[in-house]
Amino acid sequence: MGKLYLFGIGGTGSRVLRSLTMLLASGVKINASKIIPVVIDADTNLEDLTRTSELIKTYNKIRQALSFDAQSKNEFWQATFNLNDLSLPLSKATNELPFREFIGYPSMSRENQAFASLLFSEKNLNADMSVGFKGNPNIGTVVLNQFNSIDQLKQILSNFEDDDRIFIISSIFGGTGASGFPLLAKNLRSLGDEFKQAGRIMKAPMGAITVLPYFDLKPDEKSPIDSSTFTAKTKAALKYYDQQLNEINVLYYIADSLRNQYENHDGGPKQKNNAHFIELAAALSIIDFMAISDNDPSMEVANPDNQNCTYQPANPIYKEFAIEKEAEKLNFTNLCDETNQIIRYPLSQFVLFAKYILEHMDEKAAQPWREHLKIDNNFKNTDFYKHIKEFVTDLFNWYDEMSDNKRAFEPFNHRIEKDRLFSYIHGVEPKKGFLGLKLGDQNYNKYDQVLNALVKDQYFADKTQQQQFIELFYRATQKLIKEELTAITLKKD
Repeated sequence: MGKLYLFGIGGTGSRVLRSLTMLLASGVKINASKIIPVVIDADTNLEDLTRTSELIKTYNKIRQALSFDAQSKNEFWQATFNLNDLSLPLSKATNELPFREFIGYPSMSRENQAFASLLFSEKNLNADMSVGFKGNPNIGTVVLNQFNSIDQLKQILSNFEDDDRIFIISSIFGGTGASGFPLLAKNLRSLGDEFKQAGRIMKAPMGAITVLPYFDLKPDEKSPIDSSTFTAKTKAALKYYDQQLNEINVLYYIADSLRNQYENHDGGPKQKNNAHFIELAAALSIIDFMAISDNDPSMEVANPDNQNCTYQPANPIYKEFAIEKEAEKLNFTNLCDETNQIIRYPLSQFVLFAKYILEHMDEKAAQPWREHLKIDNNFKNTDFYKHIKEFVTDLFNWYDEMSDNKRAFEPFNHRIEKDRLFSYIHGVEPKKGFLGLKLGDQNYNKYDQVLNALVKDQYFADKTQQQQFIELFYRATQKLIKEELTAITLKKD
């Protein structure tokens, strides 16, 4: 297992990375020893970037307190993220310069100014880039064509090894992603000697997902972004990708024709799009790419141009994502078996854990498991527990955003009544006994019974309190799902 260098370009990159973080926290497996996420965006104040960055920081603080050995069954927060800064600032102060100044227009000769005016409109030349490229890939292409000169990128890639891989997340209908994706891919395949590990990077397996339109923006005459142009921009970019983009081993496409309208914000702190199922599905492309064997023909990279030292995949493949049954509101029954096998158990287990933390942890009823692990107010005031509570709160916020979006993804009813706790998965009924009578209590009494029984395991004798706490809840939620939800057998129409 090598490392994964994960580049998220623009707002879509940040949002897909947010969904990936939630999946990995729940225990979805990724075949990588470490994930090194890097977000590339001129808009460093973008709220989508800020909340993803804070989420990964919280993830890492929890992960640092945990260990995983042969006796551990826990898979919550098992994947490892690199602790470097998430955002990759551009080398030139794009947030301080209008595009006109960035390209040196005032100092150009009259002939060159005339030529630049043919390429860029007056509105383009006067564009303020402090909030990104506002749906203008022609501007983004110029600004982002500086990847090879960014010192921080060289530092990030300085430890690249033979087994490592690269994955790029971008959208195709905006400005930053549409321009940044092909530039980054081409530059990584043709690095110069200034990069310490240039040879390994140029020959590394590279995957990417390009996200086609899946939302619209409300019309706003004052905004330079017009979602009515998304389709035309997508068609133009797809034609370019087909003819010119030859660097990707596995390229994933995803889109949605059922689109919600978001508020039209140029960027900055106001651009905070609600989570969408498309972003979760896009995150699954990263899981899929890392599961492809090194021996698969799609992972081969050839060097057809020895003179220029460029590399290209010998057998590239292209993938799309589909659901099994069309609906405006999706749950697990709408997903294909392969998708369910990846996310259904981990998400169901993690949500059941989160429900206890947010709904029942503050109950003062004495329980043997709490006494055994010394779970008292002192523990609840530790940074570790505060980070746990913060993360699962973010989990439900992320889930609520998806369930309220269009297209909605709503596999859970996490606000279900406590006496119907084990009916929280849509399409799943709790296990029933003889003559239809339910086995055991269907509330937190049953949950505590399982916690009390499992805490007696010898595993908990010499572990840290944090380790014991997460391990116990992982085992308990796993047991509850198997016993109360008949291994979450789904009812399909």
